[in-house]
Amino acid sequence: MAQGGERGVPGGMSTFVLPGVAGSTWKDAEVPGAGQNKKLQGCFEILVFLSESHFLLGAGRKHRPSGRWTGNLQGCGIPPDESPRRGGPAGPYLQSQRLALYAQATEALLKSGAAYPCFCSPQRLELLKREALRNRQTPRYDNRCRSLSEAQVAQKLAKDPKPPIRFHLEGEAPAFQDLVYGWNRHEVASVEGDPVILKSDGFPTYHLACVVDDHHMGISHVLRGSEWLVSTSKHLLLYRALGWQPPRFAHLPLLLNRDGSKLSKRQGDIFLEHFAAAGFLPDALLDIITSCGSGFAENQMGRTLPELITQFDLTRVTCHSALLDLEKLPEFNRGLSRLEMPVAGRSLGFPGRLHLRRLVSDKTQRRQLVGKLQALVEEAFGSQLQDRNVLDAAYVERIILLRQGHICHLQDLVSPVHSYLWTRPAVSRAQLGAVSEKVDIIAKRVLGLLEGPGMSLTQDMLNGELKKLSEGLEGTKHSNVMKLLRVALSGQLQGPPVAEMMLSLGPKEVRERIQKVLSS
Repeated sequence: MAQGGERGVPGGMSTFVLPGVAGSTWKDAEVPGAGQNKKLQGCFEILVFLSESHFLLGAGRKHRPSGRWTGNLQGCGIPPDESPRRGGPAGPYLQSQRLALYAQATEALLKSGAAYPCFCSPQRLELLKREALRNRQTPRYDNRCRSLSEAQVAQKLAKDPKPPIRFHLEGEAPAFQDLVYGWNRHEVASVEGDPVILKSDGFPTYHLACVVDDHHMGISHVLRGSEWLVSTSKHLLLYRALGWQPPRFAHLPLLLNRDGSKLSKRQGDIFLEHFAAAGFLPDALLDIITSCGSGFAENQMGRTLPELITQFDLTRVTCHSALLDLEKLPEFNRGLSRLEMPVAGRSLGFPGRLHLRRLVSDKTQRRQLVGKLQALVEEAFGSQLQDRNVLDAAYVERIILLRQGHICHLQDLVSPVHSYLWTRPAVSRAQLGAVSEKVDIIAKRVLGLLEGPGMSLTQDMLNGELKKLSEGLEGTKHSNVMKLLRVALSGQLQGPPVAEMMLSLGPKEVRERIQKVLSS
């Protein structure tokens, strides 16, 4: 998984390689961590690398990888302009529908002598690999089939008409100027065997696919992870053999785990679905990735996608891999008003423009949050709800507004610590008596406070009145009064400020809970 961006030129088109995707392409597109040319009115394209036939589920049902990718990107706020689902002028966008293009390129390479069929059995290839490892060498194909005569090839084709096709690595690899790593040249022919470019089933390997697709789709700039830097010389040899003009390349430093290991799909918890299910916002994911990487004049928390697009600069991308500390994601999701946090050895100034609060401040987005929280409450508590009025939109909205600065994601509001918002706790008078002997006096004064004529309930007002109430109780600490009220209202010894609890529940519910405890 790479961090960084993509930089193209007006009228051109660029590609950014994603895991499992042949090329996510931008025509002069700028997307933070994936492109820098949206400001040039670019176009973001998705080309799915894998065949639909490679994704089979039980009972013969097919899973469409294109749907998963475009759906995930849509959910992250970076929907493609062109893709298998949306179509577009550079299609088709599924590799299984582009096989004729790969076959044509392969045929041209075969005719020119730049490629040849390979008839080596899997068993022989495995023996070569074992022998190399036994001798502590890097496994490589010995190019045995490269020297077969035309008669030998014809004879073998009669028995095996669809062999894999290998590209003939020869000559000096061309040097190229990478837009991030500078001038590079890798003499792949001296350290590697001839690579397979077309498999026996007619599908290309990445080496052929990226070259053919980028050529036919008019790609001007290719951005991909730094692990492909060594292979670029191989791809340039393919461009030369086909007589095509290669695009410009920029290889991006990798985004690594906090311990320096590579992100891997085997981890399971790095899939976008995992973060969405856990309640993390798309903007927060983009935010943490761009904040720990490079490509910006300064790192800060809370940037929106348009801000990231404006600020990203490929010339600021460094060669150093970035460490992704996902333990900080909840803080990016919630955001803090002002703080300094070290990220990858740097200090980040966090402004108060933050993702969850930004959604809450927008009336339309807030209505959507209300609907999601209503569904979460129904799912979490269901038949436990003694009063279904807690699902009322106005009440749910009030809870979100009051708690927005204290939660990392919406699911926090249905956690045990917030259960008092939705269900009435079972609290006995004896529990309150263990906190203070003045249960009746405290309860009576709080009830009187709530019944005051024309009383405007605000958190500041309640804090002030509760402080006065405590001061009027000789020999009783304010902390004990707050503890008693917290237990009466929530059944918990810890939680939000009592004044906020009262404001959240409302005067009627507070009265009912206190009276219920007194009568128990």
